[in-house]
Amino acid sequence: MAVSLAQRTQQLRDERRLLEKADLDIEEGWQRLRRQEDRVRDLQDSGYDCQQAERLVELLKQTLVEWERHRTLIVQRVDYLQQEVDPVPPAVA
Repeated sequence: MAVSLAQRTQQLRDERRLLEKADLDIEEGWQRLRRQEDRVRDLQDSGYDCQQAERLVELLKQTLVEWERHRTLIVQRVDYLQQEVDPVPPAVA
């Protein structure tokens, strides 16, 4: 079944919104990670056992890597849909 130009345009708008949300989520995630790293340093400086806090830092890093991979997929989808909505005409020789 063929997808109409209007449907593709809506899909493109939806994906762009998802990309904006992904960018915001990733930025907030990096901020949370930096705060957690600061907390771990404070705990270490105070002599506390930080194994669980360090594990959380690693999990946050892994999560952010996955979020960035997902963001890449969204960018690829946006690029694809943009070409579907507004194809570049072939160059005239």
